[in-house]
Amino acid sequence: MRRWLWLPLLLLVLFAGTAEARSRKDKAMDQILLDYGATLRWGGFEQAISFIDPEVRAARPIPTIDMNRYRQVRVSYYRQQSPVEVSKTEIQVLAEIGIINEHSQAERVVYDRQTWRWDEKAKRWWLVSGLPSITAKN
Repeated sequence: MRRWLWLPLLLLVLFAGTAEARSRKDKAMDQILLDYGATLRWGGFEQAISFIDPEVRAARPIPTIDMNRYRQVRVSYYRQQSPVEVSKTEIQVLAEIGIINEHSQAERVVYDRQTWRWDEKAKRWWLVSGLPSITAKN
């Protein structure tokens, strides 16, 4: 009988550990999405490159022409929808980004469909979809 008394306690400890790990991952997700939006808004696209998965950056470097385009615009606002969990290690986010051309001062809206991957080893989320396309017609 004494053996059975420990079973509920053991289950409680296991579930608490799982909930805490999930909570840390969720907090990391919330923080990285907040940081990414702030970086686009205040730091620009060049600083936002650091959010891209290093493997993706190595496999698909950003062309010089795209970097030149990013340097000609500023982000006036960044609004994102709630993340959608695709799998345990992947989320998708739809963001609306206001883009102002520095030369013409014309503003337009770009919609960015982001895919983020959880890196268990690094304990962080990486952007795998790359920077938003600012030339595409939405």
